[in-house]
Amino acid sequence: MLTRYVAPSSRGRRRLRRDDQRVLSLPQTLELHGDLAVHKVELARTPARHLLSAALAGAYVGVGVLLMLAAAGPLRAAGSPWAPTVQGAVFGIALVLVVFAGGELATSAMMILAQGTMLRRVAPGAAARALGLTVGGNLLGGAALGLLVHLSGVLAPSTAGGQMLAWYVEHKAAASTGELFVRGVLCNMLVCLAIWCANRMSSEGARIAVIAWCLFAFVSLGFEHVVANMTTFTLALLAGADAATWGEAARNLVVVGLGNLVGGAVLVGGAYVAVGRDDRVPARPWRTVEHSGQPSHERV
Repeated sequence: MLTRYVAPSSRGRRRLRRDDQRVLSLPQTLELHGDLAVHKVELARTPARHLLSAALAGAYVGVGVLLMLAAAGPLRAAGSPWAPTVQGAVFGIALVLVVFAGGELATSAMMILAQGTMLRRVAPGAAARALGLTVGGNLLGGAALGLLVHLSGVLAPSTAGGQMLAWYVEHKAAASTGELFVRGVLCNMLVCLAIWCANRMSSEGARIAVIAWCLFAFVSLGFEHVVANMTTFTLALLAGADAATWGEAARNLVVVGLGNLVGGAVLVGGAYVAVGRDDRVPARPWRTVEHSGQPSHERV
């Protein structure tokens, strides 16, 4: 069992051990996310460390993209209707690696930093800076992985995975801006639900299962994840895919990123603050940001 620190409240001022109970309550999980938000803001005070942590997370998500293309590419080339199912089934490795290996991921940070701001644990400007560093680091990691894979030739245009990559980017380019935005909203709703549920649980097996199921849903349904698309477009641009242009890559990342922000910060983050906040605990002023000094098991 994992031991997780929950920052002291004005009422309880105690440590909560994750193995004391199977599932944290909503107020306890919000308190935990407030502590995680403070940790992210404090990590941003050392930009090099923050960028490196975020680059690792970007690369881990890229691993999910690579596995998806390699596993589902032959099925799509054969016209199998099972290709989307396989895509969803294998992509879960991306978030499992982020959670258990550790790394700063922008999409989950959108929820956690928004909740920290709503709970008055961190100031909006500090949260925005931390999120900006996370997005930048994710881009560095995802692009670096894409470059290495391109040089390896394992997803060359002649391979089934490379052919699926070309189709995949063409499919994204054909979507309207409104469609991309809504797909981004729905994607990060599921990603942040995965993190929200996993952070409530004490069982590692249960956490892996809920992460895998939520990612299975978003990938199989064709929703859009900004960090995954960083590796996707890097690979497509380097391979010279017809639909891959710098303008299209920028459109996709900006629009999908904004959709992810709404899905994570509002649909999950804001909703659970409204539902689960303990109104008996006085709101903290911005200047009294607290930090436990003990970061959590994972940094998501």
